[in-house]
Amino acid sequence: MQQKPSYSRRALTRLATSEDIWLCWQCNDRDDVSRVLDISIDGLFIETPRLSVKEGMPAKLDFLVQEGRIKADAVVRHIKRGSGLGLRFIAVAESDRQRLKALLTRLRTRGAHPSSHPFPQLEQL
Repeated sequence: MQQKPSYSRRALTRLATSEDIWLCWQCNDRDDVSRVLDISIDGLFIETPRLSVKEGMPAKLDFLVQEGRIKADAVVRHIKRGSGLGLRFIAVAESDRQRLKALLTRLRTRGAHPSSHPFPQLEQL
């Protein structure tokens, strides 16, 4: 019996974030802030231990990066218990999409060391 090669269903490669990118998001009447672990032009995966959402639920995303503020509507695509959520962008304004493209370009060319806290200046408080 021949084994078929396994192919990813993902059309575009996600980039692991080599720096801290934090996302404010709202889903299921809940607001949260989570670290972005990987990102592509079509979606992202966020780190969150609290998963009170289900696949298919809509989410509002808002994050601020060097390239500017990026807002998007998304849908929960998959849930990895104890780890986080995969979110697919379903609506991104053209101006936000341009900033997202610039962010992806920067992530491809640069590396940075991630912090474990969304607001490092507050770690010592």
